[in-house]
Amino acid sequence: MRVLGIDPGTATLGWGVIDHLGSSAHAIDFGALTTPSGAADHERLKMLFDGLNALLDTLEPDAAAVEKLYFGQNSRTAMVVGQARGIVLLVLAQHGVPYVEMSPAEVKQAVTGYGRAEKRQVQLMVQRLLGLSTYPRPDDAADALAIAICGAEHIRFQKSSGVL
Repeated sequence: MRVLGIDPGTATLGWGVIDHLGSSAHAIDFGALTTPSGAADHERLKMLFDGLNALLDTLEPDAAAVEKLYFGQNSRTAMVVGQARGIVLLVLAQHGVPYVEMSPAEVKQAVTGYGRAEKRQVQLMVQRLLGLSTYPRPDDAADALAIAICGAEHIRFQKSSGVL
């Protein structure tokens, strides 16, 4: 099963694709879509829309995993990232790609065994779990691969339960 992990963001949207077979997984590709800081919000969202469409056309995932928003009390950041997340969900729906969502703590727990793991610990475990020679860069792509790993397990469980 090919799973696309997405770490939503307006300035940088991390993505990572894995092939998950039974208890093993390997990275197919990963990276980040970036938008210029000086661009208007609607222009940045259009860039993300176009970039995600191109990614899905090329990588043809069977399913996707998207990180849930968590920003505490920073409502401006939450609103802007929420808009990017809306673009992600729209593009997935247009391509007929089912998705699951998980919190950052769920992803950390699944990948490292500790829900409050440091970013470096997550990167190291992603590197090990996927058999990469170095940890993935940029950080947003490493996060997206962790989301894909966690999401693959959620999706496998949901499929076996008849939910997805």
